[in-house]
Amino acid sequence: MPLHWIIDSKERLFSAVAEGDVTKAEFESYLDTIDGADLHAWRKLFDGLHAHTTMGMDNIMALGVRMRASHQKSAVGALAIVAQEEMVPMFTRVLGMLAAANRPLRVFSDLAAAREWILRQPL
Repeated sequence: MPLHWIIDSKERLFSAVAEGDVTKAEFESYLDTIDGADLHAWRKLFDGLHAHTTMGMDNIMALGVRMRASHQKSAVGALAIVAQEEMVPMFTRVLGMLAAANRPLRVFSDLAAAREWILRQPL
């Protein structure tokens, strides 16, 4: 599966790793996990360094809308996104939606720096 995750209850950290082609259904499963386990307020680390997607902008925006809607239901924790620099422009609109939430958010090109930053964020 191109998208897998670890729920660390001690650190209150939800870490996801995306590899290969991530589909809309796989990303929805990731969001379903956040919803089902009520992880919205937890810190999140999303490692997309080795990921890509063939999703069109319509699907990407639909996922962004879903994430934005969840922010209105409950508090959200800090988010660190790790991505190849060339992928960031593709997700700029979605990142704008995520940045509108009242929480720390940073995009990194280095996983170690992202992990260090997210672990310094308040629970």
